[in-house]
Amino acid sequence: MTICVCVYNFVFKECGVDKKFPPIMNPDNNDLSNDLLDVIGKDEATDYYPLKAILLILCALLCFSCMDTTIKYLVMKYNAPLVVAIRYIVHCSLMAVILIPTYGKRLVKTQRTGLVLVRGTCLLIVSIFIGSALKFMPVAEMTAIAFLAPMLVMLMARPVLGEKIGVLGWVAALGGFLGVLMIVRPGSGLNMMAVFYMVFAVIANALYQLLSRVLANTERTITLLFYTALIGAVCLGVTLPWHLEGESPDAVTILLFLSIGVTGGVGHFLYTKAFRHAPASMIAPINYLQLLWSGILGWIIFDHVPDKFSILGMCIIAISGVLIAVKSISPGAFSLDFVKHFFIRNK
Repeated sequence: MTICVCVYNFVFKECGVDKKFPPIMNPDNNDLSNDLLDVIGKDEATDYYPLKAILLILCALLCFSCMDTTIKYLVMKYNAPLVVAIRYIVHCSLMAVILIPTYGKRLVKTQRTGLVLVRGTCLLIVSIFIGSALKFMPVAEMTAIAFLAPMLVMLMARPVLGEKIGVLGWVAALGGFLGVLMIVRPGSGLNMMAVFYMVFAVIANALYQLLSRVLANTERTITLLFYTALIGAVCLGVTLPWHLEGESPDAVTILLFLSIGVTGGVGHFLYTKAFRHAPASMIAPINYLQLLWSGILGWIIFDHVPDKFSILGMCIIAISGVLIAVKSISPGAFSLDFVKHFFIRNK
């Protein structure tokens, strides 16, 4: 927490980032459009309570880590597509029950339906590959490798969206790559098939995030969220008869199956709710604390503790991700002109 506060203070005080952007109204926040005002409430959408936002984000990240940990536990007994299918079906059912009475047909109305469907399919592919990887890979290592996606998005954004990478971006991308090499190095004990699964998951996740940015200007955020759940529920739901293998689930296992949809849904709700009380610029670096939750849960449930090199690699990935967050918040941060100005001013 102290590290996050220090990073936050440095970003806003030294990098010249305008912290007066109201929550969810930050123009650089392409993933969360103003339609979230309809979800979290217009009257309270600009209440600036950063501590409350941090607590909400920490709870959301804990939900995501609980979901990943539960999925790992279940895929050790059942097929990954079965586990992921139930997650999407429960998640979609919750969204339908909660949102359809309020939105009706607006919930499924889109302007670029083809891209919306491709985006949802990308996330479905991500979920299947992550579920398959978790069968052989610890949760913390999986989470760390998954955090490569924002770095790949940054690299892909140059040819696709015409965005500049800059020195900071290249340093962050190189750091993230080196961090992953430390985690998957020879002798780490990681299953190489699981590593390949995660490589495909990262690529699909990067495409998903790029499409999110492309569609943010034309589609309602709540509609995009619903379509991702709907596509996963439909596509994997029809394949359930071919994946009903393994031992018959007892009452506890059934609750675990249901919990992955609930924790995923609650996590997304809390994550969205946090933007009522703080701007995306403050929230982005905190996302990497999910590595901490994943490490703790992996230790408690599976008695797994990453070795020192893996922990170092995770730290490098987290720092690289924070640098990318700083770059997205303030494109001029850590540029050569900024560095010269910073050191001249502080002589």
